[in-house]
Amino acid sequence: MTQPVIWHNPRCSKSRETLSILEVEGFTPAIVKYLESAPSVEEIHDALVLLGIAPRDLIRSGESIYKELNLAGAGEAALITAMAAHPILIERPVVFHNGKASLGRPPRAVLSII
Repeated sequence: MTQPVIWHNPRCSKSRETLSILEVEGFTPAIVKYLESAPSVEEIHDALVLLGIAPRDLIRSGESIYKELNLAGAGEAALITAMAAHPILIERPVVFHNGKASLGRPPRAVLSII
């Protein structure tokens, strides 16, 4: 059985709950603390393709850096670049498993890919 990968922020309750759901389901996911090891522009792009969403749907527009960088009117490439440079902007958690991805919002949503 392949193990999922989770872009995880241990300080986020949704991320912790998603990790717990994976563990209850019998998985030992690879944990990527994306705030410490930010995904590249390419990795974010690939995640968006797997998720089937636009960059704006993965960005945390309530973060202060979002406003500081004036991203409200930014295009897709600029949003992806901003997320790679400032990973706090990435909505969390994102789970990858068997060539699929799911945003853990709500946390139980990840059950659709495991």
